[in-house]
Amino acid sequence: MDTSAPPSPRLRALATAVPPYVLRQEEVETASRTVFAERSSAFDRMRSIYGNSGIETRYSCVGLDWYLDDHGWPERNDLYLKNALALIQKAAQDCLDKAGLSAGQIDGIAVVSTTGIATPSLDALLLERMPFRRNIKRLPIFGLGCAGGVLGLNRVADMARATPGSRWLFLVVELCGLTFRAGDLSKSNIVATALFGDGAAAAIIESNGEEGPAILAGGEHTWPDSLDVMGWHLRDDGFGVLFSRDIPDLVANLFPNILDEFLRECGTDLSAIDQVVPHPGGAKVLTAMTASLGLPENALVHARNVLRDYGNMSAATVFFVLERFLAADAKGRLLLSALGPGFTAGFSLLEQD
Repeated sequence: MDTSAPPSPRLRALATAVPPYVLRQEEVETASRTVFAERSSAFDRMRSIYGNSGIETRYSCVGLDWYLDDHGWPERNDLYLKNALALIQKAAQDCLDKAGLSAGQIDGIAVVSTTGIATPSLDALLLERMPFRRNIKRLPIFGLGCAGGVLGLNRVADMARATPGSRWLFLVVELCGLTFRAGDLSKSNIVATALFGDGAAAAIIESNGEEGPAILAGGEHTWPDSLDVMGWHLRDDGFGVLFSRDIPDLVANLFPNILDEFLRECGTDLSAIDQVVPHPGGAKVLTAMTASLGLPENALVHARNVLRDYGNMSAATVFFVLERFLAADAKGRLLLSALGPGFTAGFSLLEQD
């Protein structure tokens, strides 16, 4: 693959958004002890995850008291629709303002989200709030989980390449907190209380753009017999979280070879990558990635700081990390990566002049 072959779509602008409620880790731990009182022994064995998570604050579309009660699926999804729409509208407008563009100058919208159901989809709902053209192309993407930011970016970049002169608005929103179910006493649900937060991101991708990082290539790999590594169990009261405790080991043992294969297809290797921009799924995942790829100890500092300040916001998180790299004036080749249900690794190779 010749990654330098023009035209490469460019990421002209990037914006992020979070909901209003701040959840501090020590307060979440106290509340979780109340919720999991029936499994106090299991909770006590696992409570170190709050201190070891590397997370200090997260953001939520509901206050902490909401999590102490049971909530049915209709209530959860109503909250998802209301708050997801508000967040992508804010992120979209901020992104348009950064690019100096109006909604009417956008040719297509793609929205990634896996923490709620919307039909009509979120992009259709957004059209009723912002003055996009009525012939705009729309693509809702569901089910990619934490990998959705990177894989969605690749899909939008492909569409931009296929449509010369086009300009796309790419939106990601995940309200992970709404999936917490007080009646679920599983270990995965306990871990989720220490990790997940809510957030959104917006990016403008131009097929013939001259500003922002060029999107050179994208790739992915789905491992066989790995469907039980992460995902959702659909229950009467909402999504039940599913993720394996083996994810850090999978990163350490399987991720490097798949990454090397992707980079070879791009005609390069890890030594030519100037910045690694990962989705920070958790502190142990970042540690495993640092060690297995032979990265300097401070290479993933932006990812760790985003995890500290926002927690794991699923698909949106990688763009909070990228935003910090770009704000720090990162140059050269940037490698975005994320892991999601499937079990799937996604990669995007960007280049910033």
